[in-house]
Amino acid sequence: MDNNLDAISHAKNQLIDLAIRFGPKVLVAILVLIAGVMVGGWIGRATERGLARMDLEPPVRLLMVRLVRVVIFALFAILALQNLGVELLPLIAGLSIAGAGIALATQGILSNVFAGLTIIFTKPYRVGDYIEIAGVQGQVQLITIFSTTLLHADRSRVVVPNRKVVGEILHNYGQIRQAEVKVGVGYEVDLPQAIAAIHELVSANTRVLRDPAPQVQIVALAESMVQIALKPWVAVTDYPVIVGELSLAVVETCRRRGISIPFPQREVRLIGGG
Repeated sequence: MDNNLDAISHAKNQLIDLAIRFGPKVLVAILVLIAGVMVGGWIGRATERGLARMDLEPPVRLLMVRLVRVVIFALFAILALQNLGVELLPLIAGLSIAGAGIALATQGILSNVFAGLTIIFTKPYRVGDYIEIAGVQGQVQLITIFSTTLLHADRSRVVVPNRKVVGEILHNYGQIRQAEVKVGVGYEVDLPQAIAAIHELVSANTRVLRDPAPQVQIVALAESMVQIALKPWVAVTDYPVIVGELSLAVVETCRRRGISIPFPQREVRLIGGG
């Protein structure tokens, strides 16, 4: 029983001795870290307000604000470790070795990060642009360090890793697209009148932009018809529906004005009969 009491007393004395020796240093280190979080947050908010006045993409501003906060906290963390008497050189060497191992294990993630930084700073596209890349297309909704999110025409979201974007052929439509609708009219039709009627119905559609001006022109002389193309410019959000609206309007207008739309046909002649 006495031995147990002596062991407990010895352990208690050691704990008190450690608390006296290291308690103030640990408390100061904790206070330094708390100060680092507060100072980092204050400087981060100030940086965010300053960057808001500049023409920068939201991901760029977010990245720079986070970088400032991390750097500030890292400086305060170094002060806290020095206060505890930690040798920084061996710690830095160990972190370097660990960082090399992590880099090898996360090559794909790091590739996305570097590609994301390239996209953010070179700006091959912005949020709101309609792009086609890596076999997919859609309107850019979000650009992050790791990926780009596209909104597809069927309202689904396509997440493209940034490493699939950099180095590939990118088709950026911007925020407007040129639609195309083709209609065939008979050779006997008064073509200037038909083109004027089609141009009128295109201009009457509220989705069609006035600038750039829509184009209505003959594009081919087919076997049984003259092919006319309607090429209006519309916002990318209106592109999925404009083709259907204009196709219906063309059919109705041609029927109302007596403009024939011939169906494909062939004339077969039999020479000689037995």
